[in-house]
Amino acid sequence: MGGGEEVQVVEIREKIINNISKVIYGKEEVIEKLLSAFMIGGHVLMEDVPGTGKTMLARALSISLGLNFKRVQFTPDLLPTDLTGLSIYKKESGRFEFKEGPIFTDILLVDEVNRATPKTQSALLEAMAEGQVTVDGITRKLSDNFFVIATQNPIEYQGTFPLPEAQLDRFAYILKMGYPEHDMEIKMLSSQVEHHPIEDVKSIVTADEVAFMKNAVKSVTVDDTIKDYIVNIVEHTRHDKDLYLGASPRASLSLMKGAMAYALVKGRNYVIPDDVKAISKEVLSHRLILTSEARVKMIKVEDVIDRTFEEVPVPVTKKDEV
Repeated sequence: MGGGEEVQVVEIREKIINNISKVIYGKEEVIEKLLSAFMIGGHVLMEDVPGTGKTMLARALSISLGLNFKRVQFTPDLLPTDLTGLSIYKKESGRFEFKEGPIFTDILLVDEVNRATPKTQSALLEAMAEGQVTVDGITRKLSDNFFVIATQNPIEYQGTFPLPEAQLDRFAYILKMGYPEHDMEIKMLSSQVEHHPIEDVKSIVTADEVAFMKNAVKSVTVDDTIKDYIVNIVEHTRHDKDLYLGASPRASLSLMKGAMAYALVKGRNYVIPDDVKAISKEVLSHRLILTSEARVKMIKVEDVIDRTFEEVPVPVTKKDEV
């Protein structure tokens, strides 16, 4: 990649982070990773307790990027057609006309994704996997910027339908907001005395800049040693004694593409091992299943990932040798 394109991406990133930070305080790293997932055309599952700003982050991102945004509250009685749309008979014209559902947008926020039935979850799966939906035998393409941000509450399981492994694997990242730092929470309280700060978030990125960011990722250099490093990490999880299910080949792809986007937002046109490590938990956590013995021992998936990076040798790339 030439012409200082990585510098331009950093400038765009700064504008986006500064804009979103008007409403989401002290979460620059989360914003960066959410942006990197968007840049690679992935989808994000945000798992955290209520009230940490998941919905507000999704709204702020869509406003900043100047993209269309829709929100769907998943409930047990939600039907697939409530999401995708359906054909309605028009008496005046004597024919059926398709009425688009909320899935026909750029950024789709799916609140409490695990509260819908598997049938409705499956309708979302086709859209995430193929960028299209099929209704009444007709396939309709979704927006080129189609990006799903799904949320779920990790502590409340009553009345939910856990996402199957196949659907979890469709999410490029799982992100956790976490509670704000003490000073940031005070700042949040002060900011909402007179009005909600989301009103101060404006569209600050053009459609051309959005396309530029996404295209720029493709030009980031990934050395063969980095690819080997990624595959070694993924293969290691497949043989870990504490895991019933290791990472899939799609995880390898998400690690590589995610590292490319993360390197770019950090101002580099090449990937280093630290880029892979930086997004590893976001890419791998929801794809790994612990054995029952490991759960009894209170071992966490994050512990397994940390151990994996300790045991897999870090490569020396050509960039390191220069």
